[in-house]
Amino acid sequence: MLSPIFNNAATQTQEHFTLQGAHMLRVNLTQGEEVVARSGSMVAFEGMVEFDGEYQSHRQRHSQMVTGEVLPLMRCFGQGVVYLANLAQHVHILDVDHEGLTVDSGYVLAMDPHLHWDVVSVESQHGIPGVGAYSTLITGQGKVAITTSGSPLVLRVTPQQVCSVDADAVVAWSSSLRVQMQAQTSSKSIWRRRGTTGEGWELNFMGDGHVVVQPSELLPPQQTSFGQRLQFRQGQGPGLGQGGAWGPR
Repeated sequence: MLSPIFNNAATQTQEHFTLQGAHMLRVNLTQGEEVVARSGSMVAFEGMVEFDGEYQSHRQRHSQMVTGEVLPLMRCFGQGVVYLANLAQHVHILDVDHEGLTVDSGYVLAMDPHLHWDVVSVESQHGIPGVGAYSTLITGQGKVAITTSGSPLVLRVTPQQVCSVDADAVVAWSSSLRVQMQAQTSSKSIWRRRGTTGEGWELNFMGDGHVVVQPSELLPPQQTSFGQRLQFRQGQGPGLGQGGAWGPR
């Protein structure tokens, strides 16, 4: 059997995290290493790989219940290779240092099991109860694979260069950055998108680091089990974490 499809053969490498094309992550478990991945993200595996639910602390469970910032995880272990993906989104591997990465939980595909995560929040500058958002702060030193809807834009933030991003388009950022959530309003109510522009809440980033922005203002579809309709999360902006920098692999 001949076809150009065979140009997409499995990547041969001993690296723990490797991209398999633009939309899939290859995780090598042959050295006894494990990986924590988004529940249901496995699309294929080779060898003797097992899957189990990932333990969550009482604080993590409580934070997810209160904020709605849910990160469903499973643990993959054994001897072999596992392939992970989420709705054909673009996959990106980041090296996280000891200070951390802030990312919306909907974009986390996989991470090294020794990394720690928790839910963090940011309040609007107007101080209105309920007007805020939540994100996931990942700390430690290791690799994290995130997804984006389309090829992202990575913006460099410096003390001399402030960056403003639509709260519905931002995916992740260096947690060392200072973040302020605001709505650039004039006489319009801050509860409405300003004027007829369709623009509303935005995040201002200050300091030294990077911001990842996707060409979409929709978060990843949720509840994608067979027989269920795709549920889109819209109009929710990521929140604030305190920590440090990361670098793309």
